[in-house]
Amino acid sequence: MTWTKRPSMNSTSETPNGSARSQIRDFSDCRNIAQGAVFIIASGNSAKDFPIEQFADIPMITVNGAISMFMGTGIKPFFYACTDTSFSLQQPDLFAYAMRTSQRVALWARQAQELAVEPTGDLYLLKKAPKPTLTEWLLRNNQDLVRNRAVWGSRNRSIGFSKNLAHGFFDARTVLYLALQLAYHAGFSKVILVGADMNQSAGRFYETDGSSISPCGLDQHFHSRILPSLKLMSDKVIDSKFAVYNLSPSSRIPSSVIPVTTLDEVKAIIQT
Repeated sequence: MTWTKRPSMNSTSETPNGSARSQIRDFSDCRNIAQGAVFIIASGNSAKDFPIEQFADIPMITVNGAISMFMGTGIKPFFYACTDTSFSLQQPDLFAYAMRTSQRVALWARQAQELAVEPTGDLYLLKKAPKPTLTEWLLRNNQDLVRNRAVWGSRNRSIGFSKNLAHGFFDARTVLYLALQLAYHAGFSKVILVGADMNQSAGRFYETDGSSISPCGLDQHFHSRILPSLKLMSDKVIDSKFAVYNLSPSSRIPSSVIPVTTLDEVKAIIQT
């Protein structure tokens, strides 16, 4: 399967046999197109308790197999993101459902080339934010790429937060962190995390005994990549114009990094 970048907002193209084909959009096309609150639906076990249909009028970003929360609800995710190149093989039904129902889809170029089901929404191709040169790191000349500047080193240079995904995103070894960057990029100011447990032993809510279990690297990367990235976001990105809340009562993420909230508090947050 081949893909071409969409040259304009209203252009279309066809495959050689004349059938319609999804087009690739630039991330600049979806920058600051939204406002207010957004839910990020992740795969932690606590997501099972979230009454998703009660909040059907609020935009939602979801990742990987958490798309199963949307089945039978009629809710179409504002964005679906998947960075696991093997997920479509491990969970083909869930991945196909995400392609058919999501308004926007963010994938690696390799994934897009191998799609068995084309997205019905807009397709965006992911790329990592480039590592800066020493001069760029010292001058801080790209304000859209917030970086860890404590010490010059390979790991520090790769930890950051992208405010503009046209420049790429920072990979924290969890797709949840990409979803947070998507939320900022799109213009949302209040982000509520659902299922952000970060508990590898508890598993994912959609995986059961006998079902296909995807590999998980939370324990391996939590202290080296995930938590440092979230701390950077908390220290350098979260402010009066961009707030993040965690609805998981059993999250591994410290409340000092992302405050824990309740459903009742979320209703108030959305209305303000």
